[in-house]
Amino acid sequence: MTATRSAATRRGVVRLLDTAGGRALVLAGEVDAAAVEAFRGCYGREPVRVDRVDAGSVTALSASGRELLVDHLEYAELAGRAVALRPSPVVRAALER
Repeated sequence: MTATRSAATRRGVVRLLDTAGGRALVLAGEVDAAAVEAFRGCYGREPVRVDRVDAGSVTALSASGRELLVDHLEYAELAGRAVALRPSPVVRAALER
């Protein structure tokens, strides 16, 4: 499949949600290049300010998904903000590389 798959055929998602606890970056399912490109199509290529990252439901993480996640975490760190991260075992393993 290509990066232009429709939302109906993607098996992973990346979303930005406004919650009572602040802005959350949510990754779920098989976060592949198509999911990352769909997110970037909505929000642009630069990291956005988030207060927490919920990646507890990620079952697979592509290189572009890892890059997106790390970019957001590093952006927060450089800005001096602590970001709560809820990783799945897949995400934890990807971040240890």
